[in-house]
Amino acid sequence: MKSVIVVGAGIWGTSLALRLAESGWRVTLVEQYQPGHLRQASAGETRLLRASHGTDDWYARLARRARELWRDLGERVGEELYAETGMLWFARRAQGWERASASVLERLDIPHELWDPARAAALFPDFRGDDLEFVLWEPQAGVVRARRATQVTARLARAAGVTVVRGRAEPYGAGFREAAEPYGAEEREVTEPYGAGVLEPYNVVYPRGTEQYGMAFQGWRERRGRSRGPAVRVGEEVLRADRVVWACGAWLPRLFPGVADLQVTKQDTAHFAVAPGWDTPAWVDYDGSVYGHGDLDGLGMKVTSDAEGEPYDPETGDRRISPSSEEASRAYLRRRFPSLAQAPVLFSQVCQYTLTPDGEWVIAQPEDGVWLLGGDSGHGFKHAPALAEYVAEILDGAREPEPRFGLHPRVPVRGLRTSGRTDRADR
Repeated sequence: MKSVIVVGAGIWGTSLALRLAESGWRVTLVEQYQPGHLRQASAGETRLLRASHGTDDWYARLARRARELWRDLGERVGEELYAETGMLWFARRAQGWERASASVLERLDIPHELWDPARAAALFPDFRGDDLEFVLWEPQAGVVRARRATQVTARLARAAGVTVVRGRAEPYGAGFREAAEPYGAEEREVTEPYGAGVLEPYNVVYPRGTEQYGMAFQGWRERRGRSRGPAVRVGEEVLRADRVVWACGAWLPRLFPGVADLQVTKQDTAHFAVAPGWDTPAWVDYDGSVYGHGDLDGLGMKVTSDAEGEPYDPETGDRRISPSSEEASRAYLRRRFPSLAQAPVLFSQVCQYTLTPDGEWVIAQPEDGVWLLGGDSGHGFKHAPALAEYVAEILDGAREPEPRFGLHPRVPVRGLRTSGRTDRADR
């Protein structure tokens, strides 16, 4: 049986673990906290699912498949994980990003319509669209209940036979072995029961400079002649498998510094208290770099900037949104939904993006059998179940990853999320 270690129980890691386990792999999932913990990007309450990606049809196709899989997953567990609210794209230019997206949707036969702004206004209790050329309507887009979906996927992975190891993982190679072996770091291979023809005991003497200098203890090492596959160190234990996938989000750049060009940024989200009637579609203002959705599950109206925030540490960073972020959201409310400009913040949350310069993900092998899966760049959650299918085929050797996902130098470019501009001044 093929074996794999997946590090990170966010939505990418749990989805991949579930897919591989149900495909016959022996899967170990390593997570230092809990699936859906508040430090991970997957812990956001909601994430948007849309097919529009400008001129890019690869992501549009993947999003379409993800929609199907999210619906299947919800039916499987008897819970609506994906709310198909529809989505409105507020187009400020007649021939801008939204028009390019519509062309791709037309070619792929994905439902959409181009509306006059007045028609979109009818879906909101209050709406100002005098700066818009048109509105792109995606009726089969919507909102994923993100944190809940992550927890449900992790539960299904366990039920499918995935072994979950709780602990902080580190890459285990030449640099790590040198430090670990004198202390007898315990090794086991997840392809066989512990010790079944894999390990042999040996006596270890603590080295000079340790408090236990001169004392001996029994350690374990691999039997001679065995192949040595990729490995992960968790505490004083070393796990080995045929493949290791590092799907650890914002922790990826600190574990593999310099291997991939990744930057972690702080992203503040705000939900505003609204009266009944604001259970509206999701929406995105591409040129204004703002997005949100209506009052879903009593969370209030989400209005959040998509512009990249300041550099951020997911372990030690402040988990309170900044006053400037709240004011940026209010500035957009004044512009687009004026009656909500003074609405109180009902719920707020700090998330993070793990960004590549070009917004394309990282799916690559820095060494044989070791895969990096990251750089979601703020548009990865919605794709998770479909991406898991794609990566599973790569691990099975059935396909190669797209060249765009490699470890090559990246050229900064926008186009897969929003423009990055922040012209939210009142009008």
